[in-house]
This record gives sequence, C-alpha cells and structure tokens, in this order.
Amino acid sequence: MADSAAKHETDELYQKAKRAKSDNENGGGEVGKEIECGNILSEFKTTKVLSDSAREKNIFIHGKLADQDAVIILEKTPIREDTLAELFAGSTLKLEMKNDIYSTYRLQALPQLNEIKTTVVCPATEKHIKKYQRQESFLVEETGADYQSITLPYIQKQSFSVQWVYNILEKKAEADRIVFEDPDPTVGFLLLPDFKWDQKQEAILQRYQLPASKLRVYLHYQPSYYHLHVHFTKLGYEAPGCGVERAHLLADVIQNLQSDPEYYKTRTLYFPLRVDDGLLSKYKEGGRL
Repeated sequence: MADSAAKHETDELYQKAKRAKSDNENGGGEVGKEIECGNILSEFKTTKVLSDSAREKNIFIHGKLADQDAVIILEKTPIREDTLAELFAGSTLKLEMKNDIYSTYRLQALPQLNEIKTTVVCPATEKHIKKYQRQESFLVEETGADYQSITLPYIQKQSFSVQWVYNILEKKAEADRIVFEDPDPTVGFLLLPDFKWDQKQEAILQRYQLPASKLRVYLHYQPSYYHLHVHFTKLGYEAPGCGVERAHLLADVIQNLQSDPEYYKTRTLYFPLRVDDGLLSKYKEGGRL
C-alpha cells in the first residue's frame, strides 16, 4: 500500500497481502506444499487499482472473478543471492543509457527468476476492498476512558473473521510452514513466517541463523486483527508496520506490565486510523478528533 497506515493494515499485506486469507476464512485452507493449478486469473476483470507502491513493488487490484468481487495482490519477489549466477548467465540485457563509467540496462530474467507473488481474496467483502485502498490517515489519541467508551465497544461489535487464524492454530492450513510449536495448553504458541512468538528466538536462530540481537520484535496497536500476535523482523529490513506510530517493542510492553500491571489501563496511546475506518468515525462522534 502506498501510505504507511494502509500498508500496515495487513500486516501487513504485507502483511499484509502475504496470504490468500479468503480460503482460510471459509475454512478451505489446504495443508501441503505448493500445488500446480490452472490460471484462475485469466477470467479476472479489473474494476480499479486500489493502491500501489513503487517502493514496495506491489499493486492491489479490485475486480470480478467468476462474477464475484475479488482483490488481487501482486508483489514482486525479492532477488535471492543463491540465484545470482543463474540470473547473470541466463538473462538478456538491453542498453538504455551509457555515460562514462555508468550504464543502465533493462534486464530480462528467466521466468523462474522473475516471479510475482499473487494473493487472491475471493469473494472479497467491502471491508477487504476498503482495507487495501489508498486513503488519508489520522493519528488518534486514546486515553483509558476512550478505550472503555469508544474503542472496546467498537471492537466488540465487529465481525471481521479471524477463522483463518484458527485454521492455522488447528493445523487446518499452513501446517507445513510451522517453524516451531510449543503445545502447552496455557502458554503454547506456533511460530510461522509472519506469526512468530521464548524458544522463539532460539528457533529463529536455528532456522534462520539470526540471533536475538538482530531481531525487531513488536506488537501492533491497533492490530490488523484481534488475536494476539507478535511480529519478528530482521533489523535493517524496513518492514511494513514497524513505524513508531503503530509498533510497540515486545520487551517494552513486558517491562511496562512488570513495573505496573495497570500500565495500559491508564496510559494514553496513539495510533493511526484511515479515513474510512469505522473506529475513526466513533472518535469523531465522541469529539475526540
């Protein structure tokens, strides 16, 4: 998404934007490795571009798929170090400009090195469409009283499905992506790409060779969905949602609660909301914006 708040809604699309949630929300997530499929996008009819980002190299498109509303997310995949030799040897170059020691080319890579990650949300609800649409954002100030009178009642009335989360927890979907699992019924957790949570850092070190000192570990507020989840990203990677207006370091949250269990009941918090967000409307109605 082009502006930071829009990008951070997924979680980040990128979050979001990282999973075909619609299948999971309908309980249809599949377990296993990649499956060859036909080109379901050949019949997709574009209605409009919801947002795009040259920096993130992605685009969000609203349209129709089999007469149903759909959102298609296209995202250029990163260049991997282990494919560089094949990339240099098998690609063709077209010279665009040469000036002294500098030259610029168009590189046409082999198809397998030029993939576009594609996420399909179908059927897409109005909430999905708004979620991925570029919109103006506002910074909201939330006191403890605001949370009780505005934020909490609004959250309790929402019906945005988190079934896709439970599909993961119950291993109905994405079981092959699990990096680490603690089955303890009280403090257990699953560690997945994008859904990471102690032993967590040890698991990341073993799997990705990243020590804790190289990790940014944080929660979002407001989150993109209301089931506690923690984000782990590598320092140096400008992950969507890691800005100061929305991300809270997990270590800070833990220390705040250890020093005062009532900390977040009395602390004034700030977070961005997009212009079409129903919660923003509630804050305006309450004279808080």
